[in-house]
Amino acid sequence: MPSYSFTDHSYDVVVVGAGGSGLRATMGLAEAGLSTACVSKVFPTRSHTVAAQGGISAALGNMGEDDWRFHFYDTIKGSDWLGDQDAIEFMCKEAPSAVLELEHFGVPFSRTEDGRIYQRPFGGMTTHYGKGIAQRTCAAADRTGHAMLHTLYQQSLKHSANFFIEFFAIDLIMEDGACRGVVALDMATGTLHRFRAHVTILATGGYGRAYFSCTSAHTCTGDGGGMVLRAGLPLQDMEFVQFHPTGIYGAGCLITEGVRGEGGILRNSTGERFMERYAPNAKDLASRDVVSRSMTIEIREGRGVGPGRDHIHLHLEHLGAEVIQKRLPGIAETARIFAGVDVTREPIPVLPTVHYNMGGIPCNVNGEVVTRRGDDVNAVVPGLMAVGEAACVSVHGANRLGSNSLLDLVVFGRAAAQHCARRVEPGTRHRPLPKDAGEIAVERLDRYRNAEGSRPTAELRLEMQRIMQNDAAVFRTGETLQEGCDKLGTTFERLADVRVSDRSLVFNTDLVETLEFENLLLQAAATIHSARNRTESRGAHAREDYPDRDDGSWLKHTLAWVSPAGEVRFDYRPVALGTLTDEVESIPPKARTY
Repeated sequence: MPSYSFTDHSYDVVVVGAGGSGLRATMGLAEAGLSTACVSKVFPTRSHTVAAQGGISAALGNMGEDDWRFHFYDTIKGSDWLGDQDAIEFMCKEAPSAVLELEHFGVPFSRTEDGRIYQRPFGGMTTHYGKGIAQRTCAAADRTGHAMLHTLYQQSLKHSANFFIEFFAIDLIMEDGACRGVVALDMATGTLHRFRAHVTILATGGYGRAYFSCTSAHTCTGDGGGMVLRAGLPLQDMEFVQFHPTGIYGAGCLITEGVRGEGGILRNSTGERFMERYAPNAKDLASRDVVSRSMTIEIREGRGVGPGRDHIHLHLEHLGAEVIQKRLPGIAETARIFAGVDVTREPIPVLPTVHYNMGGIPCNVNGEVVTRRGDDVNAVVPGLMAVGEAACVSVHGANRLGSNSLLDLVVFGRAAAQHCARRVEPGTRHRPLPKDAGEIAVERLDRYRNAEGSRPTAELRLEMQRIMQNDAAVFRTGETLQEGCDKLGTTFERLADVRVSDRSLVFNTDLVETLEFENLLLQAAATIHSARNRTESRGAHAREDYPDRDDGSWLKHTLAWVSPAGEVRFDYRPVALGTLTDEVESIPPKARTY
């Protein structure tokens, strides 16, 4: 083993990641009296949850009739029946209390005239099982994630949680199939740290940066998923990648669905409101996979706008300056900076762009990571949990509904903390770590730190991103997916020839980006191979050579293991079609069957 020394820490629970789910878990753990460490590679209020704009869903009924069962039905339908119904029931029932709890913590929600939390309509959200449009998304103007993140960080500090900021988590410490903690690099000092804990919670977010055009921050490199794959565990449903219909053309910056919830309209080059043809009832508020595919078809058939006829216009000038300033101030600013348009006078140029990963680390309703061991498809991995976009509880199934992501963060962040509080006695003594604890992480760090190949990380990363953008896009075919798998295999081979020019350990961004790139590459392989493997179309996964959903063969979750060389093997888990209670029996049978 190379000569690196560790600084050791022991906590009841360690949380990796300080976004919405990580902070909600951290706050709950600290509040329960458990010694808690939160390890984050960025300052908590710079985590990517800060970019969430539109809102958080909950059937509060402040702006019209609503019921958690309507929300339950919409989420199952939006998931294209791949969502686990026990987890969806749990999330939708917990939603109102979770949002009211956020309000009491201090989230400055927008208000109605009578002082209630303001709610806007969002795509796929209905009342009476598809008959009406629900106003279910609770909003703090168009900066909801920003408001939530600051509030949760303040609450975590209030309960004396311990933060290790600008610490990059390299790998898990595993012993006999159980997780004992995590190894992290303090980027400011270049020192290595071992965090020993009874439970390690991964809240590391998605891996959107595997694609060339995405709404994700550069920090969204799926570090938790990479660590899990290297630990010999699988990821679930990685073929399902959500393209948000409205990323700014050329920049990728998100234009929230809340714009369409407030009355924004998509138009093609003829000025036609084309979504009326594709989704006559929901129109511009159809689910994201439907809108993204519809826009792509319009562009393919020559009805795109601009000199290259390669994007679509999003109009909100008809809403009026007063509504825009009150409900969408951040969008007006974003459009001005990144598209150079005044939204009160002209449309925003938009294009579908990668936005969210439905797949991730498989886990149960409590947040415990699960794997398949023999006939046991729900075998719990001791000491390891996952929450947020890094996890796949599967409440989103094949396609996430807008504003369900922020709900997922707080509901399951809270559930994970409560589960730990039930299972871990504060101050319980730790067993000694194995003698070689952390050795794998150090060997990996040292290998890349001294990499003297001919290809810089940025070149290989761009190669991967272009492969994913071109061959695992909105529409897919077996031929393009196979081409992408072959090309990505070549990128794996070239990883052995990577060059890292900086040999230091203090703020070595070259080294950290190389470690992040490997995490991205592993998950890119899981995504594109899983997409080739699933021979049907479902939710965000649209195969032109298999255009129909095939419940007989594919009503199941994909499990994918990825080797260090990029080889992928598969297994499956059944979709949970049963619920936690019988309270959903009032849903009409036609709404409950697939």
